[in-house]
Amino acid sequence: THWKHGGIVGVFGYGGGVIGRHCDQPGMFPGVEHFHTMRVNQPAGKYYTTDYLRQLTKLWDMRGSGMTNMHGATGDIILLGTTTPQLEEVFWELTHNLDQDLGGSGSNLRTPADCLGSSRCEYACYDTNALCHFLTNEYQDELHRPAFPYKFKFKLDGCPNGCVASIARSDMSFIGTWKDNIKIDQDAVNKYIENDADYPANAGAHKGRDWGPFDIQKEVINLCPTGCMKMDGKELKIDNPNCNHCMHCINVMPRALKIGDVR
Repeated sequence: THWKHGGIVGVFGYGGGVIGRHCDQPGMFPGVEHFHTMRVNQPAGKYYTTDYLRQLTKLWDMRGSGMTNMHGATGDIILLGTTTPQLEEVFWELTHNLDQDLGGSGSNLRTPADCLGSSRCEYACYDTNALCHFLTNEYQDELHRPAFPYKFKFKLDGCPNGCVASIARSDMSFIGTWKDNIKIDQDAVNKYIENDADYPANAGAHKGRDWGPFDIQKEVINLCPTGCMKMDGKELKIDNPNCNHCMHCINVMPRALKIGDVR
C-alpha cells in the first residue's frame, strides 16, 4: 500500500519512524512525488519548551512541508510531508542538535503515551511520566526495529478517569488506582446538597445552563455502578470493598470526595 512503515524508505539503522508515501502520478504531481511522514517521539506528559517547538518547526519548514500534527493518534509529533533525500538530514538534526528521537511506526512497539500524571493532576495514583520515560528507554530496540506481526501499544493513565483512554487505545494499559478508602469530607457533602454557590457540582464544568438544583441521589448515588453509596441522614456512606473506583462520585463532588492515600 502507500502507507509503508519502513522497507521502502527510512533512516539508517531504523525500521520504523518513517511512513513512506509515494504518488502514482509523479509526472502530473511532481510536488508530491514523495511525501513521507516522520514520527517524532513526544516527551513524557507532552511537556515542551517554546524554544524546542520553535527549533522543531523551523527544521520542518526548511526540510519538510511545514505541516505538523500535534499529536497523532499514537501520540507522536507527526511531521507531514518530505522527500527521500531529506530523511537523513532531518534525523541528524533531531538526534544531534535537538536531542530528540524518532517514534515507533509499523509492526513494532509504538511510542508510549501518558497523561500528565502526578506532575499536574491531584487524581494521579502513580508517576505516569517516570514510567513512560522508563518504558521508552527500556524498549528502544522494539520501538525502532519492527519484530512483531502487528503494532503494539503501551498507554498510561494515572487514574481510572482514563484521560489517555489507555484501555480503549492500547494493547497494554497502565491505570492507576488506590487501595484504601475514598476520603470523605461530610461537611463538603452537605455543602453540595445545599447547593452552596462555592461548591458547584462537577467542579463547575456544566455552568452556563440551568440544570436545576443538585440532587445527590439522582446524580451520584443512583449512578454508582455497584450501588455502594447511600445517605444516612446527613452522612454519606460508602461500602468501599464494593467500590470499583469508577471515579464518578469524585468527579461530581471533588471537594467532598478524594482518592485514597495508598496509591
